[in-house]
Amino acid sequence: MTRVTRVTRVTRPAGTTDAPSPDAAPIAGDGPAPGEDPVPGDGPAPGDGPAPGEGPAPGEGPAPGDGPDAAPSPPPATPTEATRAADENPSPAPSRRRARLARRIVLGLVLVLLLPVLAAEAALRINGTGDPADGTRSRNRDAVWLGHAWVDGRKTDADIAALARRLAGTGIRDLYVHTGPLEHDGTLERSLYPRARWLTGAVHRALPGVRVQAWLGDVLATEGPDGMRLDRPATRAAVTGSARRVLAEGFDGVHFDLEPAHSGDAGYLDLLDRVREVTADRDAVLSVAAHQIDPLPALHAVAGALTGHPKWWSQRYFGQVARRVDQIAVMSYDTMQPTEGTYGGYVAQQTSLALEATPDGTDLLMGLPFYHENRFGHRAHAETVPAAVRGVRLGLSRTDADRARFGVALYVDFAATEADWTAYREDWVSPGGA
Repeated sequence: MTRVTRVTRVTRPAGTTDAPSPDAAPIAGDGPAPGEDPVPGDGPAPGDGPAPGEGPAPGEGPAPGDGPDAAPSPPPATPTEATRAADENPSPAPSRRRARLARRIVLGLVLVLLLPVLAAEAALRINGTGDPADGTRSRNRDAVWLGHAWVDGRKTDADIAALARRLAGTGIRDLYVHTGPLEHDGTLERSLYPRARWLTGAVHRALPGVRVQAWLGDVLATEGPDGMRLDRPATRAAVTGSARRVLAEGFDGVHFDLEPAHSGDAGYLDLLDRVREVTADRDAVLSVAAHQIDPLPALHAVAGALTGHPKWWSQRYFGQVARRVDQIAVMSYDTMQPTEGTYGGYVAQQTSLALEATPDGTDLLMGLPFYHENRFGHRAHAETVPAAVRGVRLGLSRTDADRARFGVALYVDFAATEADWTAYREDWVSPGGA
């Protein structure tokens, strides 16, 4: 979400033939053609006949039918006919057998890899079926991510009025306004948010009760040489100082989006402990954008070993983060799901897993995709607001239907369509016209 700043057939070479082995018997018809004289030396060698006075050995007379009146034998096959017969009934060449074996092995490997994936997708599709429970709707604890234009001078009072109209009658009470990005050393350039005080004051006047949080993000150096290094105490101290400064500008809270934070990252947990002290002293909110939870046990470890990108958090680590903040918003999009049905089932599963791990004192928000990109990991036709809301309601129904500290978070304002806002209102704020 920091992008706002943003898977032979072997043939014989032409012209080759199955030539006979050098040890093979000569083909009939290899002698001289009719009317040709034998080549000198082709006759019997001297001394090959019987010795003088010797008759033929017993049994060496002419065979029956060898006399001049015998019926003629069929003419021997010519070389061309023999070759044609061999070509019409060839025996498999070793290279062809190897090619067939290789194809079978490849097919077997593909099936071994595909079958678990197909089984998982079928399970998600089934998980997305059913009817949500009554009352699974907005608890007036929803949020929306807003772009950087709200603090850099591009927005005006007219935009505030339009925002107030947009949010009227919804369950949104928190605005995560992009105020960073943080520098890799943890500092924050003051020039990035010159209109912060104007924004917080204008929102408080136009939308009483709505909180404005400073959205601070950066790329972590967990999968490459560049980025923020949370294992360094100095970096964590600088980020804490940046949190103090944005709170001094009138923000009601700090919202971190630091990616990719790997499951088990102790530096990330320490940073949250430090900043929580700052926000608690100022009666402000600390919230985070959280990674998805392992849909299968230890999947983050497998993905990390195979690709270097773990993507998911363990459910245990998710709970450790959730206990350190006031709000945790799951980025339940960019899921690699191919259809609305599987995406809804995936969100239902994520909602259940997050509910199980989040303490009662922390607000849990599930992200809704208010954007329409088509790229690896995200297909706009699959990851829709209606599918996401359906998944959220199913997960809530099955796990903790009466949970009060629960909501959805809309990502992101500048990419949203009227259809997105309508689906949010009709499917989540007032489902079924309730």
